[in-house]
Amino acid sequence: MDNNNLTVIDIAQTAVTNNVYTNIPVAVVNDHVVRMSVMTEPYFWHLHPDSDESFLIIEGSVFIDLEDRTVELFPNQLFTIPKNVIHRTRPNGNRSVNLTFESQNLTTVKVEGLRD
Repeated sequence: MDNNNLTVIDIAQTAVTNNVYTNIPVAVVNDHVVRMSVMTEPYFWHLHPDSDESFLIIEGSVFIDLEDRTVELFPNQLFTIPKNVIHRTRPNGNRSVNLTFESQNLTTVKVEGLRD
């Protein structure tokens, strides 16, 4: 990804999409990436063995399912998932938009056999 330093990124304009799931890198900060995610369907259960992951909700609300509970986030709320914690994200409603902050070298490991 080209580092968009010194460029204004319009999140609302970037979030205009009809895709079921969009995950676009919008900025690189040191060794981390900021991604904009637009969801209309749940993402699969997974974990990241090499990076924490922070979510900042921009539009709609998001459920973050953990193995033992579900957290609901609303616009302007931030939540961080430590590395190696199994989770999945899903929109509450038709659509959600959030920013994620994570290592550029993030690995995603899909986890099977958890509740839907």
